[in-house]
Amino acid sequence: MLLTILAAGPLQDVDTHGHEFWSRMLPPEVHYVLQHILDPIAGQAVCLPVLATVAVVVAYRRRSWRPIICAAAAEAAFYVGVGGFKVLLARPAPTEQDAEFFAGGILKDGWHGISYPSGHAAEAVLIYGMAVYLIARYTAASRTTVRFLAVGVGVIALNAVAVSYTLGWHWASDLFAGLLTGGLLLRLLVWWDTEAAARQREAQELAAARPLVPASYARTEKLAA
Repeated sequence: MLLTILAAGPLQDVDTHGHEFWSRMLPPEVHYVLQHILDPIAGQAVCLPVLATVAVVVAYRRRSWRPIICAAAAEAAFYVGVGGFKVLLARPAPTEQDAEFFAGGILKDGWHGISYPSGHAAEAVLIYGMAVYLIARYTAASRTTVRFLAVGVGVIALNAVAVSYTLGWHWASDLFAGLLTGGLLLRLLVWWDTEAAARQREAQELAAARPLVPASYARTEKLAA
């Protein structure tokens, strides 16, 4: 919230003065790698199949629908949470040369009218982060493995920020807002899943602790009826 307020006010000058289509100053081969190889890593075409594969494999091994539900919830959170903010705040992308909030819009400028927060930055944290959470929560992966995967998510997030900024597709505050939004949504989903698991365990423990009715008592009750 604070970053959004700053981005709508004092940070606009920082965004506009710090922006440039930096990749145009680089050799064409480097620009190609940035746009067609590095940038798609945090896009839906790559991150969603990764999450879906992890969720299906983990669900099959655990014989539980929970990992698939978590993956679906993460994707829904991305579209509702991040997408909702994008449409609501309607900030034009740098291609429109306007950093004002509510100056764009998907109907007015298409995808170039909804740049805040950055979807790629949010996906890097939320979607890949959920995949790591499923591995950490529902498999026997070691702490070392989980930490390695978490570092990988951080690298992907930094890649998304650096590449998008170098290509000039986002204002700087868009990218930081995307990281924060993705992290917040991921934390909420992890909390929701752990709370649901805790409630399920409590219900199972209560059911196990409930005394069984002796068969003789049940027959007596039946005769009395």
